[in-house]
Amino acid sequence: MFNKLLFQKVDNSSLIIFRIFFGILISLECFGAIATGWVRRNLIDPKYNFPFIDFDWLHPLPGPGMYFYFSLMGLLGLCIAFGFKYRVSIITFTLLWTATYLMQKTAYNNHYYLLILISLLMCFFPAEKAKSIDVKLNPKLETNYMYSYVKWTIVLQLFIVYVYASFAKIYIDWLDFSMIEVLMHPRRNYWLIGEVLQQPWVHTIIGTAGILFDLLIIPALLWKPTRKAAFLISIFFHLFNSFIFQIGIFPYLALAFSVFFFGPETIRSIFFKSKEPFTSFNKIVVPNYKNNLLLLMWIYFIVQLLLPVRHYVIEDNILWTEEGHRMSWRMMLRSRVGKGHFKIVDKNTGQLIKIIPKNYLTTSQERKVFAYPDFAWQFAQYLKMDFENKNMDVAVYLEDSQISINGKPYMPFLDSTTDLAAEPWKPLKHHNWILPSNFKELMNYTRISQFSDKVEAESPKDLVTLPDDYHLP
Repeated sequence: MFNKLLFQKVDNSSLIIFRIFFGILISLECFGAIATGWVRRNLIDPKYNFPFIDFDWLHPLPGPGMYFYFSLMGLLGLCIAFGFKYRVSIITFTLLWTATYLMQKTAYNNHYYLLILISLLMCFFPAEKAKSIDVKLNPKLETNYMYSYVKWTIVLQLFIVYVYASFAKIYIDWLDFSMIEVLMHPRRNYWLIGEVLQQPWVHTIIGTAGILFDLLIIPALLWKPTRKAAFLISIFFHLFNSFIFQIGIFPYLALAFSVFFFGPETIRSIFFKSKEPFTSFNKIVVPNYKNNLLLLMWIYFIVQLLLPVRHYVIEDNILWTEEGHRMSWRMMLRSRVGKGHFKIVDKNTGQLIKIIPKNYLTTSQERKVFAYPDFAWQFAQYLKMDFENKNMDVAVYLEDSQISINGKPYMPFLDSTTDLAAEPWKPLKHHNWILPSNFKELMNYTRISQFSDKVEAESPKDLVTLPDDYHLP
């Protein structure tokens, strides 16, 4: 049974057409990042790019280098789509995209992480074996089958993503739909539907649909009686997200995954218009690399299952601390607004130096350092190194640190007596300089309007603060 599930020969048309869709989409993502200014805003303009901690050695290329970098990735996407030097192209793209992801997190997006995972899997899949330039150049490469583990690897990865995303939504601010109000308010001026999106009954539909869609869409696509209906719902759901939230290629990539749920005869008749009769494969052939493959799959999926729940072994609530949030499929769940001010103390003279963040940071980065503890910690390390270059040994404090989560009242956040520059970073442990959340009190607050005159007068720029999963085009 296990061998049949993983090592049965099946038609490879779904993998071939997915390769084409995938290559085109990542090419559009990369060229679009240049055209819309994403590369300039996040990789060229900043003085410091806030890489993932422990990846400080990754730096954007100087001058126009990142434009060439993203142009190369865009061209590699086209090579993947056309199946030209496929293996070299997909491996190179995966390495370049992963480096891009790790060298900055101001514009962090769960979908960027998913793109790493899918690219990594595609490095091992025989996606160039048909409808490719590689086959044209070497016809001996052509085959019309793949092992069934290819399909089930993709399906299981998607199942993990969607189910974890569904479970993460089961918390009070999503269940009472107040988080949906936070998400919809910036879209109040959308043509035709802006006012509709502000209605409580719409928030109820969106919040409920978000949980149910994520939980049920993969089983519904797998079960033949519900497959077509699930696909139509998926089209509406993802196009709605694309228009409302502007989350890049992900809605279209999610739709491209649908090819793995339909029968090969359907895929061939729609996309390839092949005149050759459809060939059904039933033969089970266990490859000589079975044990190595199974070991890699076990390791990969154990990591995928454990990584999103690591926050359960870290003290306090993830909504407050953010510890364990990234790479856990916690998408569009909260909006954080922070405030405070950084203070530098010369350890030798006691001199106090006030830091003006905008002298060091972009607007997006400035919002992050007051609302996210790892950003505050990294900025403190950056300031310490900057002053060390001036032959000064300094301590760095964030005073009057407060945050508002999902429009609730501001609460004290980081310990103002802690020298953040002297603190070690512990990736799987709680940092005691994050003040206790008193989470029950936080959740029981009656949500003040994040958009009231009082809040606008206090911090007008923060009104456009969005979840860090939001993708600006």
